[in-house]
Amino acid sequence: MMVGAVLTQNAAWTNVEKAIANLRRERALSLAKVLALPRAKLQRLIRPAGYFRVKERRLRSLCEWLESRCGKRCDIRKLDAMPTPELRHELLGVHGVGPETADSILLYALGREVFVIDAYTRRVLSRHGMSDAREKYDSMRERFERAIKGRNLLSRLNEFHARIVELAKRHCRTKPRCEGCPLAGWP
Repeated sequence: MMVGAVLTQNAAWTNVEKAIANLRRERALSLAKVLALPRAKLQRLIRPAGYFRVKERRLRSLCEWLESRCGKRCDIRKLDAMPTPELRHELLGVHGVGPETADSILLYALGREVFVIDAYTRRVLSRHGMSDAREKYDSMRERFERAIKGRNLLSRLNEFHARIVELAKRHCRTKPRCEGCPLAGWP
């Protein structure tokens, strides 16, 4: 999950899947393997995700941070006691990890109750008048997190984000396909 969070920056998921398949084929999807790979080889493996030189450095930086926090075996349970805001702050200090990447790691890899604001979320909300396209990331994230409450919050955050992604892929594309949109006429 963490590898995907880094590789998906400015990339289509289909290309990220190719890069992950390359890493899997090389049996290089572990912390130790990524750190042991020569730079040129890691760059070649992740090339389908684009910006492979930049992403190689970012991926390596994340792995180095993980190793420093979780040990060579990457026991992510060592992060369990760390409060989410503190963990998020540390992730944001890792080279190449911005708010969306940090929150993706927190939600999907570490099971933390945060909401990911991505391009799909921004597009859907802005087109339906629920957000200004210029609204800052953290402001939008905090608004979502305040609005989504109740039991099973982690699964609800996951589900809500997945539904926004699906809606954006089906209807709220770069060139909108408004016919049949479940949000048509709302609010």
